[in-house]
Parts: sequence; structure tokens; C-alpha cells
Amino acid sequence: MSIKFLEKEKLFKIDTAKTSYACGIVGDEKFLLHAYYGKKISDDDVRYLTRIYENPFTPDTNDRDRGSFLDAAPFEYPTEGIGDARSGCLELETALGHRGAQLGYVGHKIYAGKPEIPGIPATYEGMAGQDKNNAGAQTLEITLEDKVTGLTAVLFYSVFDGIDAVVRSVRFENRGKEPLYLRKALSLCLELDNEDYDLITLQGSWARERQIDRNPIGYGRHEISSIRGESSHQMNPFMAVAGRNTTRTTGEIYGFSFVYSGNFTASVERSQHNSLRCLMGINPVGFSWKLDKGETFNAPEAIMVYSSEGIGTMSRTFHDLFREHLICGASRDNIYKEAPRPVLINNWEATYFEFDTDKLIAIAKEAAKSGIEMLVMDDGWFGERSSDNMSLGDWFVNEDKLKGGLKRLVDAVNAEGLKFGIWFEPEMISPDSDLYREHPDWAIAIPGRRPTLMRNQYVLDFSRKEIVDEIYSRIKNVLTSANIEYVKWDMNRGLCDMGSYALEADKQGELFHRYVLGVYDIQQRLLTDFPNLLLENCSGGGGRFDPGMLYYSPQIWCSDDTDAIERLSIQEGTAIVYPLSCMGAHVSDCPNHTVGRVTPFETRGYVALAGTFGYELDITRIPKEDREMIPGQIEMYHKYNALVRNGDYYRLTSYKENGANDSWMVVAKDKSRALITYIKVMAQPNKRSTLIKPMGLDPNASYRILCDKKVLSMEGDVLQGDTIMNCGLLIKDNNSPDMWGDFRGVLIELAKV
Repeated sequence: MSIKFLEKEKLFKIDTAKTSYACGIVGDEKFLLHAYYGKKISDDDVRYLTRIYENPFTPDTNDRDRGSFLDAAPFEYPTEGIGDARSGCLELETALGHRGAQLGYVGHKIYAGKPEIPGIPATYEGMAGQDKNNAGAQTLEITLEDKVTGLTAVLFYSVFDGIDAVVRSVRFENRGKEPLYLRKALSLCLELDNEDYDLITLQGSWARERQIDRNPIGYGRHEISSIRGESSHQMNPFMAVAGRNTTRTTGEIYGFSFVYSGNFTASVERSQHNSLRCLMGINPVGFSWKLDKGETFNAPEAIMVYSSEGIGTMSRTFHDLFREHLICGASRDNIYKEAPRPVLINNWEATYFEFDTDKLIAIAKEAAKSGIEMLVMDDGWFGERSSDNMSLGDWFVNEDKLKGGLKRLVDAVNAEGLKFGIWFEPEMISPDSDLYREHPDWAIAIPGRRPTLMRNQYVLDFSRKEIVDEIYSRIKNVLTSANIEYVKWDMNRGLCDMGSYALEADKQGELFHRYVLGVYDIQQRLLTDFPNLLLENCSGGGGRFDPGMLYYSPQIWCSDDTDAIERLSIQEGTAIVYPLSCMGAHVSDCPNHTVGRVTPFETRGYVALAGTFGYELDITRIPKEDREMIPGQIEMYHKYNALVRNGDYYRLTSYKENGANDSWMVVAKDKSRALITYIKVMAQPNKRSTLIKPMGLDPNASYRILCDKKVLSMEGDVLQGDTIMNCGLLIKDNNSPDMWGDFRGVLIELAKV
């Protein structure tokens, strides 16, 4: 890890263990142009890659063709309105209504450490319990200025020891005399020569989030985005540009991830000159930010990862970065950054709104017998909440339902040996609620226009401090009234009808972003007051599964679809960028409440093991044979969770691709052990066996092969790591009832001997 400024060459060079990034200062106007990002290179002058020595040259040598230069140059941070017709990062409007900006270099700093971004989640140096000011990171700041308006843009680049990633953000300041308006303020631009690339994104919808989508990049602009006020079920704030022949193990890939939980845009534009411009940042649709003299605006972080060794290496780099330098950033000594999460049972699919104290205690008693460690009380415990049509915002315990109050219930659950958790939806307000009747202007709405209901609820205006203060006060009162150790934070609708009764007319375009800042503020307060709280974020399932939320919660509910087979593709897509440790995954009831499928209880456990692991069912009513499996599943969780939580992830086969089976693998960092999960989805006639090829082992070490089913011909054998990886393992995949019976999954453990 090093950052240098090569004075003679006017070149900035950022190195990680295996990659280099370079940009340089060019011409009398000191344009900052991108030169290189890829495999690690020597400290040579690579500014020739910017094509400044080719016609039409720079404006200081050929000003008559300035427009041709601007429309082709590989700008490090491109602006709009002055001649570059491609999509840019910055659109600036003056008080007179003129749009346009040109940024030139004015200075830089290189230093040890990593600055925080006020009020916004960001990667940080150091691990839990370590000195936050250690030298585990290095940062480059490059200051650019628009001399006409006085706007400065400080570009931040940070790298971490042992991580092949570059983290970027931007800070704007108005040093002029008049107000300025940011109409577009993205966080990242990367210019590439096109080499027959594909675009990989994660698309979906409610109950089928983060499905891998891969398509060739043609000419023009290819964009994924959200304007829903959240990162969304439909598109995740991640994209990758990969070589056409790039696989899980070979080829070049550039990955981009946005540390933000609101509207975003991520795009690739293939130009007339066959170059690619990759952009990422806050979606400019509906966005505006007023900068008065002396004021600043901080754009969120975007992360770049380059791999020359395929998709899998990119994924593992993101996993390491998120685990070590992002998760639990809001409460850095939170025990759940490193410790295993308790095995919980959630009552939602067990009871929905039909529960009382006696029912929950009955679930707790039965759960305790099986070794479950926490009971989570979901929606329906507050106000007059008997359905999802009322009472959001009235965060007061319904003592008609919970007789004797919340503390009595929690004490009773604790007496059974279980921790206790609770569900909130703090950002929402029901029209049928005491809060709305008292403060109808607290809901986001356009005055005079009937606001749109979704799930019969409105959204609170979290851009207003007094609203955030009141909601947090109510939540805190609940959490301090009893021994509550877990919060599930839900958000069940997107934002629209964007109007705030508190913002001035020329600041209404700030509402989307100010709302997200309000969400971050209240979650930061929550974790400051309750530093060891286990917070799980959720948004109708996986609608806000993004790096911004990971800063506050070590886990996010992956999807409301808990069907084990549907979860295979959801979890495969999620794991392309997010570590397994953050994926909320439960064993749920069958027939599944979302798709109606019946899957063996054992198989449901195997799939949930690739996440946080827990239960979403009525343990008092499930079949006896299923209930008797729970202690063994929990034992399995405790045996393998440290490996799953901290190990290196490898995708072996994909049900989404082959329609028959799914398998993945986690390998300990010291390569001492590994766990393979194989799920047989589709029975195939006249099938002998399936060959899978493990990865990531020590090729020179010997491993004993252990399997929990008699479907592996080499069970108990000891083989060399290179033999296992190159030759593979044969799984007896025929449909003999005496071999597979009523299960579809198998665990294979590889232990170094």
C-alpha cells in the first residue's frame, strides 16, 4: 500500500498489493486526467495513456479545438455544460441560472489514516478494539477549483493494508461570493478503453432481490438506478465491468459499490471513440443542493475493486473490506462485529398480528428446549396495531395485548434463558394513528396534492430534526423499559410526493438526501446509547441491502422470501459483493408462505447456514420430526459459524445457471479447514454423479474429507489440496431413495491433517 506524487511526471500513483491506479495533471489549465487502473505497475510516467499527445491536443496548444478535447479526454472528475457531451459527475448552477463548471488542479495532500465523512457512513481504519488512528490506511486528497464560480472539489482516495480496493469520495465547498446549486454531484468516475466488456448488475423485485444480470456493453449509456428514496429491491448499488470471457476464476473485472442507502445512479457509457466512462453516485433526478458562501457538501463514498483473477477474487476483496473496515462503523466495539450472532426465532410467520404475552412465552419455552437463544417480537405490539393499516408512529406498548407490560414479557423470556428482541418501523406513520392526527404535516407530502399510500402508510419527514428527536425518544423509552438486546429496523415502502413543510423553496431538492441523513442520524444515536445492541436492518426484506446500512448493522434481512430454493439465487447474487456474515437467513415454515413450496427441513437449515441463521416459524406447531432436528441444526451452526462468518467465499456451481444443483464453499483464512454446501434441487434421470471442484485450499497440505451423508465416494479419505482442487469431488447424484431419501442437501468438511 502506497500513494505517491511523481513531481517530475505530475502523476499521482496509488498502489495496493496487486493493483495500481494513476491520474495526472495536464496542460496549462491543469486538467486532472485518468491514466490507468489495473495490475500493479512500476513508477513510470503513464500519462501517455490519456492521449494528450494525440490530436486535438490540449487547449493550451490547440484552443480552436477545445470542444474536441473536452469531448474525448479521460477526465478524473468530469463536469457538464462546457463541451463534454458525455454524462459527467458535476452539474453546477449559479445564482443567475447558468450551468457549467471547469475544474483544475490547485493542490494535494498525502497522509496516513482515513478521514471520516460527517453524518455519512464511510469505511474506517482499524479493527474493533484497535486504535482508530493506526496507520492501516493512507489517503490522497486532490483539490480542484472552478475559478469562475469559486467552487472547490476535493477528491479523496483511500487504500487499506492488505485490501486491493480504492475508496473514493468528494467534498465540495463554495469559496465564491454567491450561492451555488449542485444539480448533480457524483462520487466516482473511471475511464476505460473498451475491451469487449460485459456489465454485471444485481436486479430484482420484492421477494426476488439481487438476481445476477450480465449483458454486453453496447454504445450509449447503460444505467441502473433508484429514485425510490432507498437503494431498492429493484436495483442494488453495485455494478461490475467484466471482460467478455471473465469467469469466477479468470479474467479482468472492475467492481463498484456505493456506500449509501438512498437514491443512486451507476452507469457505463460507451462513447463514439469506443471508450467507457463508469459513473456512480447520488441520483441527480430530484436532487439539488444549495451551497451558500463558505458551506460544504459531502458526497458519499464509492468503492472500486479491480481483479485480474475473476469474479471470485473481486467478491472476496469486497467481503474483506466490508468486514474489516465498514461493518459496525457506527459502534466500533460492538460485540457482534466479531462475535457469533445469537440463534433467534422470529414470531412473524408464526403468528402475524395474532399474539399475546402467553403465546410468545409458549414459543419461548419450546424454543429454549431446542437451544434457540433469542425470541424476536415482530410487528403488532404497539398502539392499536391489529393489522398493517394503523398505529405506525405510536410507539407505545399495547398492554391489552401484552398484559402486564413489556418488561413482564421480557423478564419471562429471559427466565427461559433467551435474549429478547423487538421490531420497529421508525420511518413510517399511519393515517390512522394518534401521531398523524396530532401532526399531519410530519408526513412527506406535496401541499394541496393527495399523497400516495403504500401499505396504507406515509413516510415521516426525517429531514426535520424535531421529528427525528421525537421518534427516537419514543424508541429509546421502549428500549430502556426492559432488557432488549436486538432491534429489527424495518421500512416497508419507498418515498414519493417529495415535499417538506419545513424546507425553503430553493431547498426542496435536498429532501431525498436530507431524509437519508436523518435515518443515519437516528441509527447513530441508537448505537451510541446502546453500543452492544444487535441491529438488523430490513426494508420489506432486502429493499435497503446496501453498504451504507452495514455501517450501522452487521446484518440485513436478505429477503422476505424465505423459501430455501428461491434463496439460492438471492443469496448467490448477494454474495457477489456482500459477505455471508451480513445476510439475514432463517429456516421458515412449509408450505412456504411466499411461494407455497415444500422443502425438507434439513435442506432449509443448510441454506440458512450461509447467512446469520435463525427460525421464522411457530415452533409449538411444526411437525415433531422437524422440531427434533433443531438442536442438531443449532449445533451445526455453532460448529461452522466462525468459518462461514470469517472465511473466504467461493462459488462452485449455480442453480441459476444449471437448473439442477447449487454449491458454495468457505475456506478458513489459514486454510486449515473448509466447508462445502451442496444442494440438489432438480432430480435428473439416469444421473451417475456430479463433479465439483473445490477452490482456495493449500495445494501442498493434506485434507481429510468428511461428509454428513453417504453420497461421497471418498468419504474419510485424505487427499492433497492440489488433488482435491484439480481433480474435484464426486457426489453420487442419482435418485436412489436409500441414498438421498427426503433431503436435498449435504455438507462436506475438509480438515487439514
